[in-house]
Amino acid sequence: MTITPVGPLQRLAGTLRDQREVLTNRWIKSELRDARIGHCDALTYEQLADHIPVILDEICYLLESEHLNDVEVAIERDARKHGHWRWKQDYRLDELIRELDLFRRVLTAAIASFAKDNHDFTRSQETHARDLVDDAVNLVMLASVHQLVGEQERKVGEYTGMLEEANRELASQRELLANIYQSRQLAARSVVHELRNFLNVFETSLDLVRARPAKVDTALSIAGRQIADMKLLVDQLFEYSVVLSENQVPVVERFELRTLYDELVLAHRVGAEAKGLHLRSEFDSSLDFVTLNRLRVKQIAVNLISNAMKYTRSGEIGFALVKLGADRWCLRVSDTGEGISLEDQERVFGELERAAGDEIPGAGLGLAIVKELVWSLSGEIWVLSEKGKGSVFEIRLPLHLPQQPGCDESPSVASCLNRAVSKVGAAGERTSSNPCALLLKRSRDISDEI
Repeated sequence: MTITPVGPLQRLAGTLRDQREVLTNRWIKSELRDARIGHCDALTYEQLADHIPVILDEICYLLESEHLNDVEVAIERDARKHGHWRWKQDYRLDELIRELDLFRRVLTAAIASFAKDNHDFTRSQETHARDLVDDAVNLVMLASVHQLVGEQERKVGEYTGMLEEANRELASQRELLANIYQSRQLAARSVVHELRNFLNVFETSLDLVRARPAKVDTALSIAGRQIADMKLLVDQLFEYSVVLSENQVPVVERFELRTLYDELVLAHRVGAEAKGLHLRSEFDSSLDFVTLNRLRVKQIAVNLISNAMKYTRSGEIGFALVKLGADRWCLRVSDTGEGISLEDQERVFGELERAAGDEIPGAGLGLAIVKELVWSLSGEIWVLSEKGKGSVFEIRLPLHLPQQPGCDESPSVASCLNRAVSKVGAAGERTSSNPCALLLKRSRDISDEI
């Protein structure tokens, strides 16, 4: 049996391996005494030791083989793990470098002690051992530092992305609030204009009575029409202000859609026939009970049907309630009226905006009210219209809206942001970024739908 002689570096490696626990304890004590490594005080012994005992074993293998390539992959892997955990433990870069330098000093002292106890361990062998250990610790330091810096940069990148997103959101909110402020200014000017017209007509009526007393009936008729128009404006302004000021989610109830449908058809059929229009109605028999706010659903339908009758001179008005899949349904109102041009389709949902001229009475708040009501019920508005060919308004709502706790956010900011109207999209395009998504569909020919 042949015995392989053990070289001096192999004996050194064996000694360091036998002293692994002692050397680890010595390194931890030196780290705890160092005031420049503040985060070590909060760690347990196991947390402080981390991967150092494993790395020490790998350095012993390096001393036995005398070739760094043999253990380079393993050392680098465990050093990266060490760097990762030091980052998780909130170590600063200088603290990591400092503790690994202390590790180098502990190993250097252990080599010096071995050389002192073993007289056959020459100065050149001691220098070679120190060089090998230096190479290994340098590799550990490089990989650990690279890992910690990479973790820091990744976290900084995440925070930077979050900050950029917050800045974009803030800019968007500022733009939206500026648009809301401008809209309020335009609305105020429009109301003042309507009030001025109202007073001018009254002044003209009074002048007519003074100049020609025989025309008192004509003057009263003119004033009466103006009063009716002003009452409509004031009523819609009040209704719109109530919708905007509500700071609570709607109270939901279970009700039968068929009953509401019959009520709406009965209420509008006489008006439609009086204007020479045919009211075509349709109810999907698969629809039964829904859980929503009944009053708001009714308000949506009344506003849309009234609008359709107002802007349709001849032809028909369509009103339908149809089920959509397993959990949604739609309220559809169509007409053969004037239609809305593509450039006006988004605008008419604004405050005091109208697609028609002054010859058709109205305050321009009906669709703005519809938009707010649909938003409050987590619904969507689909619009299909073409100038001169009529319009289709389709309100898509959930079959069951769960009752939510009251909203604590101020409506002046939070609700206004949620009430943003999406931009015009191509046919079939949907937008889900807002609770109320206004989806305006383009079409060359909508005759099949109306």
